[in-house]
Amino acid sequence: MAQQEQVQDINQLRKVRREKLQNLQEAGKDPFQITKYDQTHHTSDAKSEYEALEAELLKDRPEVNVDGLDEEAAKEAKNNDYNERRAIMDAQPINVSIAGRMLFKRVMGKASFANIQDLKGNIQVYVSKDSLGEESYAEFKKSDIGDIFGVKGYVFRTKTGEISIHASEVTMLSKSLQILPEKFHGLTDTDTRYRQRYVDLIMNTDSRDVFIKRSKILKEIRNFLAGRDFMEVETPTLVSNAGGAAARPFETHYNALDEDVKLRISLELYLKRLIVGGLERVYEIGRVYRNEGVDTRHNPEFTLMELYQAYTDYEGMMELTESMFRYLAETVLGTTKFMYGDVELDFGKPFERITMIDCIKKYAGVDFDAVASDEEAKKIADEHHIEYEARHTKGDIVNLFFEEFCEKNLIQPTFVMDHPLAISPLTKKKPSDPDKVERFELFINTWEMCNAYSELNDPIDQRERFAQQDANAEAGDDEAEHTDEDFLNALEIGMPPTGGIGYGIDRLVMLLTNSPAIRDVLLFPTMKSLNQ
Repeated sequence: MAQQEQVQDINQLRKVRREKLQNLQEAGKDPFQITKYDQTHHTSDAKSEYEALEAELLKDRPEVNVDGLDEEAAKEAKNNDYNERRAIMDAQPINVSIAGRMLFKRVMGKASFANIQDLKGNIQVYVSKDSLGEESYAEFKKSDIGDIFGVKGYVFRTKTGEISIHASEVTMLSKSLQILPEKFHGLTDTDTRYRQRYVDLIMNTDSRDVFIKRSKILKEIRNFLAGRDFMEVETPTLVSNAGGAAARPFETHYNALDEDVKLRISLELYLKRLIVGGLERVYEIGRVYRNEGVDTRHNPEFTLMELYQAYTDYEGMMELTESMFRYLAETVLGTTKFMYGDVELDFGKPFERITMIDCIKKYAGVDFDAVASDEEAKKIADEHHIEYEARHTKGDIVNLFFEEFCEKNLIQPTFVMDHPLAISPLTKKKPSDPDKVERFELFINTWEMCNAYSELNDPIDQRERFAQQDANAEAGDDEAEHTDEDFLNALEIGMPPTGGIGYGIDRLVMLLTNSPAIRDVLLFPTMKSLNQ
């Protein structure tokens, strides 16, 4: 019953707002007819400009001394000091024109206070009948929380010390017809936050700051790579063969060509084609799509960055990655030490390097270099209660051991190197041990942050690896890759020695913004439809 009454109350409030809009329109003051507004300052700019001028004009003025004065005399002294300071500042007024959403309003007869929020923050606005005129002030009093205003006026500091704008003109730029959540409690329901991100961004400054910081992270990644002469490129999203990763693709149909196509799961194979074509350093930041589950670190569509550099190897990718992560911490956070949850992460120290075999020895006590066959590996897996499939080889079981015993221990940045050949179909073998490949994954806070190779550029070897992947697919592996004849043709043209790497951008943003879930760093995460 209470919920029904609440819905009725909200519907009545919406009705009142529509009536207010209709009254404005009938009076020839339709806010939706306004096409632009001259915004000279953001709220934070107005505040900082005022503080700078205040520091200059009042630098020689001492603080008022009320020692020894009774309460009434002290109050009068402070009031006189305020008026004198105000007069000095008002003699050189900072005139501003801001625009934003009104999130608070308090009407007090002939004067009102409001709070206007824009991209960079919020500021108090003093609105009076004397400054606006009777008609404009009356219209302002009828406005609602959520309405968008343009405000012209000058900046001043109130007696309570708050930098504010004394409005000389207020213009409604858009009428809000919906009811925002109550400001004190904010928007706390996570499902609503994700579905109505636009409301979340209005009500939760922490959420808005995350996405502003995400944009800065991407900007600084591009700056870093530009400094190393990388070229940003774009490759197809719809592909006939979704390769480059172990993942199940989404499938769709291309009507114009009457062909089934897939959404890409990786950027790799097309970027390598560009290396073949002579573009020696390329990268792409783009959406990829994997038909998999949703949890705190996985979303079916996410942002991946892959880069490829000719004439280097996975050692070169390690140096680039460590340098870039350190650079991002310094430029975005201002420090190489920062907290994620209760853990302090240190990007300033050299990142640890350990082979996958040594990592398993360290945390599981098993030396797979001493294991000679697939059957022996499976026996060890049985002893350690590791589940595997009949088709799995020793290399697959090594990876299962690593996932079970090692990942949870890798908190500080750690490069885990030299993976089994069986799980690395696009990677060069180690010359000293052909059962392993020149590959690493970077782990931070137990998460895989990136995956890198010395890229396989032998087309004969690559065809054999693809054949094994085809066999795995026939055996039931729905994440196996398939032979890509055009990519093999490119390799036969000739690809130089190359280092390549893929980064999960969303997880990186999670780390640098101290966000607990991937949905917190995706503006519009995948959600189940409400009508299902």
